[in-house]
Amino acid sequence: MKILGIETSCDETAAAVVEDGTKIVSNVVASQVDIHARYGGIVPEVASRQHLLTIIPIIHKALAEAKLTWQDIDGIAVTFGPGLAGSLLVGVNVAKAIAWGKNLPIIGVNHLEAHIYANWLMVRDKPTDYAAKTPVFPCLCLIVSGGHSDLILMEKQGQFKKLGRTRDDASGEALDKAARILGLGYPGGPAIEQAAKNGTPCLPLPRAWLKGSYDFSFSGLKTSLWHLVQKGGISSADAAASFQWAIVDVLVAKTVEAAKQLGVKQILLSGGVAANQVLRSHLVNCSPVPVLIPPIHLCTDNAAMVAACGYYHLQAGESSNSALDVIPSLSLG
Repeated sequence: MKILGIETSCDETAAAVVEDGTKIVSNVVASQVDIHARYGGIVPEVASRQHLLTIIPIIHKALAEAKLTWQDIDGIAVTFGPGLAGSLLVGVNVAKAIAWGKNLPIIGVNHLEAHIYANWLMVRDKPTDYAAKTPVFPCLCLIVSGGHSDLILMEKQGQFKKLGRTRDDASGEALDKAARILGLGYPGGPAIEQAAKNGTPCLPLPRAWLKGSYDFSFSGLKTSLWHLVQKGGISSADAAASFQWAIVDVLVAKTVEAAKQLGVKQILLSGGVAANQVLRSHLVNCSPVPVLIPPIHLCTDNAAMVAACGYYHLQAGESSNSALDVIPSLSLG
């Protein structure tokens, strides 16, 4: 079964074809990073207009790279939330039009759930250890991105329980703001990681442990960094390394604690911040159970993960219809 995935939740316009929920046949992403960099962050109206210009060519390119026609596609999966309302509307309406015009089933996909499924994706023409990417339940999912820092218990396919969330800034949002404070540019995550390579995590930045909870909080950390920078006398490299380590320390500690408490069999790391090498290595080193982490190009927003997630929903007999609408504040669990 070949599913066409469409993703427009934020500032990436993406389309992909995935076979049987795991094998990537094509995966095309058009990034808007250069457009939004001049503003120091994403401008929602600009993002949605760019999606309008890009989405049809991207879908055609995904089909062309897969060497498929519409007759080869068995269903459409599209992100309907969470995300920017205007951006989501572009993807959902295009997906509904295609599904109606081509008489194909359509399924609305939760963007957060899709990130989880990036862990089980494989490139069709490259041999991979399939056993290492087999879902083992129950598993613990740490989803970290610009808008989310969620700890989710996945008990089986489609069954989620939210254990913790960010109470203020998400980890990716905090990294963006820290990069702005340090004058490192946008996007902040990669900028902080690059600067941190030349520094040491030696600054006394706080951790909000929120005892008795699996929630996260990074707002106070950001404020502490600002005060240190205002005092002067610190290098941006040391500040970046210290800020990065403060975030990684809390994310990993709480995830490992939850994994031990709940007796899970796997940890899944996903979302844009999962591309951070310090987070990836520290979680693997500290985890009491196997850790699955997508390759870096599947951590950031893409449509292959949407298609993979949609496949499992369609296999379960679930589908959407012409009433499918966007839910910008959609949660998971």
